[in-house]
Amino acid sequence: MNYKEILERVMNNVRAEKSLGKLATYIPELGNIDPYKLGVHLSTVNNLDVGSGDNQEKLSIQSIAKVFSLCLAYKMVGESIWKRVDVEPSGNPFNSLVQLEADNGIPRNPFINAGAIVICDILISHLERPKDAFLSFVKEISDNPELTFCQKIADSEKSIGYRNVALCNFIKSLGNIKNEPEEVLDFYFCLCSLEMSCKELAQAFLFLANGGKKVSDEKEILTKSQTKRINALMQTCGFYDESGEFAFEVGLPGKSGVGGGIVAVFPGNYSIAVWSPKLNAKGNSYKGMMFLEMFTTETEASIF
Repeated sequence: MNYKEILERVMNNVRAEKSLGKLATYIPELGNIDPYKLGVHLSTVNNLDVGSGDNQEKLSIQSIAKVFSLCLAYKMVGESIWKRVDVEPSGNPFNSLVQLEADNGIPRNPFINAGAIVICDILISHLERPKDAFLSFVKEISDNPELTFCQKIADSEKSIGYRNVALCNFIKSLGNIKNEPEEVLDFYFCLCSLEMSCKELAQAFLFLANGGKKVSDEKEILTKSQTKRINALMQTCGFYDESGEFAFEVGLPGKSGVGGGIVAVFPGNYSIAVWSPKLNAKGNSYKGMMFLEMFTTETEASIF
């Protein structure tokens, strides 16, 4: 299959569409992004790398980082992780407090904010320097030693993070946060500030398309069973209360972020990252969703 030709064709079609949606201006720094950026990069398990548009420009990956933190925690603590966070779609916005009381402080899944905050708490409990360890993990899976957090983005999120503060303290009151909320939230805001390009994201997610092993050296990051579970969670929970729509239209496991990035994985084949900063009403990239729908339609391939 000529992925390069298909990517270019879809890119031209998506560029021609109206640029609907809005920037995530509730995080001040994200309101400064050029809203018309558009990039895509695809990496295959057969060592093919193709990209188009702004695919090598850095973006704030935001909630896409929750996949990395989950993988690191899962790798460290194994199946006991599911005692602290559930694996069900929430059906609510990513920053909702609605279900926490009824569920006794156990977040519905690790990709809503409440779940990601609990994952941060787990990592803090098991790591002496959690920020450094997390960054080292992402550098390893992406084969990129230059990755770093963006302090401006982290500070910007912290300045308006009242709901996340409420989430963390509420979970703490219900006994599912073991460390001090201030420390947990500092780590959470930091990991969401990670900056990567579409190319770097596609390469970092490629182990999830390769049975849990890095393509470059076949090093095992997660077991096949763990990899299957991470992909299943991305399929059912990776797009908050639009996860069903993404499964219906695109048919791949994936994860979005309010910086306008989306990564999707076709197990056994490829990972693909798209970036377009304007978001739809659910907080997912408007043109990113459109691109991936067109791409899987063109390739006539999905997990279903």
